[in-house]
Amino acid sequence: MLHLASPASPAAGSAPPSPPGSVLCFHFIPIISGCFYWLPGLGSRILHELRTTCPFFSRGTFFSSRMFRTKRSLLVRRLWRSRAPGGEEEGGELGEGAADSRAHGAGGGGGGSRGCCMGKSGKLAKAHLGSEAELKALTHSVLKRLKEKHLEGLLQAVESRGGTRTSCLLLPTKVDSKLGQHWYSLPLLLCKVFRWPDLRHCSEVKRLCCCESYGKTHPDLVCCNPYHLSRLCELASCPDSVPSSTETGGTNYLAPGGLSDSHVLQEPGDPSHWCVVAYWEEKTRVGRLYSVQEPSLDIFYDLPQGNGFCLGQLNSDNKSQLVQKVRSKIGYGIQLTKEVDGVWVYNRSSYPIFIKSATLDNPDSRTLLVHKVFPGFSIKAFDYEKAYSLQRPNDHEFMQQPWTGFTVQISFVKGWGQCYTRQFISSCPCWLEVIFNNR
Repeated sequence: MLHLASPASPAAGSAPPSPPGSVLCFHFIPIISGCFYWLPGLGSRILHELRTTCPFFSRGTFFSSRMFRTKRSLLVRRLWRSRAPGGEEEGGELGEGAADSRAHGAGGGGGGSRGCCMGKSGKLAKAHLGSEAELKALTHSVLKRLKEKHLEGLLQAVESRGGTRTSCLLLPTKVDSKLGQHWYSLPLLLCKVFRWPDLRHCSEVKRLCCCESYGKTHPDLVCCNPYHLSRLCELASCPDSVPSSTETGGTNYLAPGGLSDSHVLQEPGDPSHWCVVAYWEEKTRVGRLYSVQEPSLDIFYDLPQGNGFCLGQLNSDNKSQLVQKVRSKIGYGIQLTKEVDGVWVYNRSSYPIFIKSATLDNPDSRTLLVHKVFPGFSIKAFDYEKAYSLQRPNDHEFMQQPWTGFTVQISFVKGWGQCYTRQFISSCPCWLEVIFNNR
């Protein structure tokens, strides 16, 4: 026999009874979620009716509109949270302009120098860029028009800081957005949001050779992936580059460390490589010479995805604490690219690099300058035509000295020269020597 108990008043401290229809509505939540995802208009109408008629939904105890957000909206919110910081300069514990891993293209000064590739002043930029709310509204408006696969690729590039290879984000060229007093193209706007908040003009960036839009002047579609572009170093505004001392009479560093390897540079008609790379820790070369045949080479210590010259796989016997510390800061390292106008170096790491090259300076100068390149910036480190013109075959005094014009030296994190305690590059913890084939 079935006994029906009369309703009793709830005991003190016990939870109140569920509203009528709550159990039934709870089972319908997945169905409503599907309506929101596949039919956003129908889902919104159902939600409005349920909130006005059902106490369970109006209370909001078990229900929130977050449950019905589309995947696109979640990706947009996640991208906005991953935007670049406001462009404040940050110092680092390693000295010469160490930058925080999130400060793409920003770094503090060290050794009394600022570097040659800093952007515009943050105060000057903020005066023309509009408010944070305006930037957020514009960014959300642009991102919500993208397909989910494009948002996923953009998010992967932003969260990995360019460490993983991501496809191009091809969008119509003739789409501009106004922010404050300026109009920005889509590539420029996304670079501004996710990499360089002080970016103002397309002439300040350079497209990487891995991009489909590289070399195209007037395409119908342009790549808007912010990690397919780099910031350009302006050598004309480089007052803080410092002269370096010439060590061992300017002799090639490869000679004392590896004559048996460097003979490949003198074999006539050898087209197999366009340069070789040597990695040094202070005065000791680590590993063998790395010959480069491909137009582009990644040199890194730790990279999530990519091929190239991995310094982390080399066996080093150097126990210096400073060397080990700097080695761990190399991170994504640099990208070395042979292009039509010369050889470019792109700093992919989170810390500055320092470069010395004969083709970066005044031809009449007797002392070469060391140029500081901040994270996210590119510099044309070597110019073949200029190097040939600098050989000066009729200069008898010049011919008596070893020619180092086809050599570029790059130091990670630490600089050298008059503004630093290290006068010679051989005192730097981790550095590279790149020797170009002169044919």
